[in-house]
Amino acid sequence: MNPIQHIRRCAGVLIGLAAALVAFGTTPAFASLPGPGGASGADTPQAPAQVHTVIVGGMPGWQITLIAIGAALLAATVAVLVDRVRAGRRKVVTAAA
Repeated sequence: MNPIQHIRRCAGVLIGLAAALVAFGTTPAFASLPGPGGASGADTPQAPAQVHTVIVGGMPGWQITLIAIGAALLAATVAVLVDRVRAGRRKVVTAAA
């Protein structure tokens, strides 16, 4: 294996682990922030949440379906092209006679 590829894989793994550590490590830190007025969230009464229903606007279901189909076709096309490029770059291995 090429040493650069080995370094790239190690760097990718380390970056992925660091991102997971940051994502999972910061969640509990923000859960214990004091609420308004400096008191903890358990001492202050919470106002009921207001729910606003979207009546006008939004996106119809058929448009969402078309976007999902287009994204699936694009992903499949890219996957096939990447596979063909990788297959073209492989070295041919012949059996020893």
